[in-house]
Amino acid sequence: MIRSAITVSLVEEARGGPFVFWDGLADAFERSAGLGFDAVEIFAPGPDAVNPDELKSLIEQHSLSVAAVGTGAGMVKHGLSLTDPDAGKRSAARDFVKSMIDFGGPFGAPAIIGSMQGKWGGDLSRDAALELLAEALNELGPYAEKHGVCLIYEPLNRYETNLLKTVADGVEYLKTLDTQNVKLLADLFHMNIEEANLADAIRIGAGYIGHIHFVDSNRQATGLGHMDYAPISAAIKESGYDGFLSAEAFPIPDSQTAAEKTIETFKHFFS
Repeated sequence: MIRSAITVSLVEEARGGPFVFWDGLADAFERSAGLGFDAVEIFAPGPDAVNPDELKSLIEQHSLSVAAVGTGAGMVKHGLSLTDPDAGKRSAARDFVKSMIDFGGPFGAPAIIGSMQGKWGGDLSRDAALELLAEALNELGPYAEKHGVCLIYEPLNRYETNLLKTVADGVEYLKTLDTQNVKLLADLFHMNIEEANLADAIRIGAGYIGHIHFVDSNRQATGLGHMDYAPISAAIKESGYDGFLSAEAFPIPDSQTAAEKTIETFKHFFS
């Protein structure tokens, strides 16, 4: 069953970024439940930023799930990436991701590898960077499996990475890994920049996509850009996808409006 989700950021250094809610977990859970969302996606500065008992209480109180947890704070706060030329920093990056897997895993929430994938350049070639990324994913995918969740890898657009940018490239890359416990994140904003046809890309990713960021062409909430959701929603259904559509969007003009527009579009195409 395809379910709705919405993002909340607890990372002050990322304020102004593409997350809908910014005023704490309690606020996000209350407003999400009130609007009819199924889950919340959490972007936290680290695993210790959230009290597990508090999170469990909010989940039970509002009958919501945790859709996923982001790891981007490892880059934003600590400057860590899985492809850093320095072995010590790569090890620290893997440890940070493991800590976020351990945070989200007990709640059935996979961790997302986005900005922490890093970039290639200087003395590090693209092939070498992709080898380092594969080394990390081959370690982190099985690590996530102990919690019964997959690891989510996100192809980004050309302005945020120079590694993998399309769903097709992501699929081919996953096929080279030793682990089968890594899935792709299909982010409609990144795809709008890199894909020739978003619906076709979703179909190419059938069976490999584990999470979707449900957002408009301008990284605002669905309905506030120029994206045509009819063919995209049809492709998502045809692909057999049964995960979350999560709003990783700017809170424009404000958080409440962005959330309302998202759930309105979700219900129109997926109810």
